[in-house]
Amino acid sequence: MGIWDRRGGAAEGNGGGVSGELASVLVKGAPLPTSAADARDHIEALLRERFVPGNDGFRDDTVGTDALLVTSELVTNASRHGGGLTDFSARIQDDELFLSVADESTELPVVRPRTPGEYAVGGYGWPMVIRLTKSLSVVPTATGKRIEAVISLT
Repeated sequence: MGIWDRRGGAAEGNGGGVSGELASVLVKGAPLPTSAADARDHIEALLRERFVPGNDGFRDDTVGTDALLVTSELVTNASRHGGGLTDFSARIQDDELFLSVADESTELPVVRPRTPGEYAVGGYGWPMVIRLTKSLSVVPTATGKRIEAVISLT
């Protein structure tokens, strides 16, 4: 399986070499989210911790909602199409959310071609993820694939 990268280049990953302020890290090895709602709760807590401690609102509701939509879509797809979630991590560095979601499938996500005026059921999530992320890569792993997404929080 090759590496899918929206920018057309090889995927670099989101590990190493990133400098700047590191706000939080979800501990690797912690229990995996049991649902998309559970994953959204993790991201919401991370956003609140970083941007508005002691407050229930985001700095920008649209930015927060975008981050939650991407999280929900990736975790749902891992469960629905990827054989189950095998890893999940998120961190905020500077003004970006780095999200990593792994599953058991080696199949790459696809964008379904549509005929103008066609309104089929399903197939809208991956194009939405592409639009809402600053950077998006699919990286093969020994047990399936890992999707790495960077979402701008400004």
